[in-house]
Amino acid sequence: MSKMWLMLLWLAVLAWFPPAVHAEPARWNLDPEHSTIEFRITHMVVSKTTGQFTDYAGYIDMDAEDGTVTAIEATIKAESVDTNHIKRDTHLRNAEFLDVKLYPTIIYKMKNYKKTSEGFTATGDLTLHGVTKEVLLTGRYNGSTKDPWGSTRAGFSAEGKLNRKDFGMIWNKTLDNGGLVVGDEVQIRLDIECIKAKP
Repeated sequence: MSKMWLMLLWLAVLAWFPPAVHAEPARWNLDPEHSTIEFRITHMVVSKTTGQFTDYAGYIDMDAEDGTVTAIEATIKAESVDTNHIKRDTHLRNAEFLDVKLYPTIIYKMKNYKKTSEGFTATGDLTLHGVTKEVLLTGRYNGSTKDPWGSTRAGFSAEGKLNRKDFGMIWNKTLDNGGLVVGDEVQIRLDIECIKAKP
């Protein structure tokens, strides 16, 4: 078979089976007005206290077509902690917990992202109270959509946990029954909506 016929055959194959084209990752900015960064921690052994951070910014670099994430970074203002209780929030901001005057920001930077059959796992460095530790998040990508104003939005849900003592927050008191006022494990829940940046 001549080179000309081989070339024509190759062109015919490409016409029937074009090579896959993958979209480049785009920048998606977190929308704090439609997102929640929430935590839960055991209180007095018998219940859980829920709180959130309300002031933060960040971005996700992602291919929205297949949900592949290449970067996540977020900065949270520690002073924005809110448990719907003024006295408790003041305590959380002082030196026994977040120490917001000395450590005003909480920073997260993703290091590894992996798709799973149920969603994804993301491992990243969390800098909290002046200490940096790896935190594992497990979640799902909820897809993307156009909003009525012409922007494209995407959503994620994720959960994780950390030990507050690993980050140098060791304050506690012992109850009469031997239990502790505050648990060590902090459960994290994220519901994130982000907006695709304009070119």
